[in-house]
Amino acid sequence: MPNSHGASSSAINGTSLLIAGILIIALNLRAPITAVGPIVSNIQQTFGLSSTMSGLLTTLPLLAFALISPLAPRMASRIGIKNSLFLSMLLLFGAVLIRSLPNLAALLTGTMLLGMAIAIANVLLPSLIKRDFPGSVGLMTGLYSVVMNFGAGLASGFSIPMAESLELGWEGMLASWSLLALIAAAAWLPQVRGRLNKLKHFFQSEGSSMKSSSVNKTGNKLMRSALAWQITLFMGLQSFTFYVNISWLPEILHDRGMSHSGAGWMLFMLQIVSLPATFIVPILAAKSRSQRPLALLSATLLIVSYLGLLAGPSSWIPLWIMLLGISGGAGFSLAVMFFALRTSNTEQSAQLSGMAQSIGYLLAASGPLLFGLLHDATHGWSASLWMILAVSILFGVAGWHAAADKTVNSQ
Repeated sequence: MPNSHGASSSAINGTSLLIAGILIIALNLRAPITAVGPIVSNIQQTFGLSSTMSGLLTTLPLLAFALISPLAPRMASRIGIKNSLFLSMLLLFGAVLIRSLPNLAALLTGTMLLGMAIAIANVLLPSLIKRDFPGSVGLMTGLYSVVMNFGAGLASGFSIPMAESLELGWEGMLASWSLLALIAAAAWLPQVRGRLNKLKHFFQSEGSSMKSSSVNKTGNKLMRSALAWQITLFMGLQSFTFYVNISWLPEILHDRGMSHSGAGWMLFMLQIVSLPATFIVPILAAKSRSQRPLALLSATLLIVSYLGLLAGPSSWIPLWIMLLGISGGAGFSLAVMFFALRTSNTEQSAQLSGMAQSIGYLLAASGPLLFGLLHDATHGWSASLWMILAVSILFGVAGWHAAADKTVNSQ
């Protein structure tokens, strides 16, 4: 007679390992990018880069997101979601090491490769959660979003101390984040044992769980869905503001008299204050038929924050940063929740995630470059802040439509 207690215990252990693996992967999804912002001036000095060129350090990962995101569901159909996530962490490990080499070509190549690695996990984690935790989508989305933003905050806050106090330099500081990717790959190993033989069939047409023909059909349907495009715009504009913040906020604050270390800690605070909203919003969203109040709240806080940075007193900067963080946390986790709330199955969720992140991040990629270009052209930050304020208003409009109580199937 089977031991039901043993089977139950084994299932609990398996679930715990899966949750732990998801959270450790989540730690890697922003930290390698946010680590750059506080030390961008050091990189500029090393290679003699303009502000516009420095924006490439954030833009390249976003271009990689746009390139790889629509391919991630197809990769999952060939070798499985879990194998795909494992490979993404191995690629991230190598990419971060390449980026840390004291060579401009290596810096740019590694930056592009790490964006490709992160894109795979960005797309597939929400669909994995929808598939394996159907009764706890809001809770799991909140947890992984919190951990992801926490990792981003740690990278922002500790970049300068690691580079200067530990005397690692910017190269050593960036290289150190490769260890986090290696830990994630190791933690994910229990999920891929017994499945690695699927890697042999990566270039074959038959899928492991989602057929390629079905993937293509679902993707074509989404491209004709107005709701899918509204979610894509919401995701893209939220990412536009986020990556502008992590790229240029430290430089804005430094120009207003704050030390580079202090500006880095402001970026750390931006990430940390976002954590409660990042966790709570998905839970509230999962319990609500319409998420319009949450979308409007995120957009309103964003608008108030940028107005404060544009025209408010400098002594209130911590308040503007806090509101910016709360808005960002709410906006991101709500965008991710839409991949589950507005779809009917795992396949459709992965396809919507791929579409929204591909096109959305292509839109977001213009943010750091445009922000830096306006700064170079005007020798100030006002024009750049007016631009991001206009983007925030569009973000609210997109959120109003994306948060309506309907699914892509009802279009």
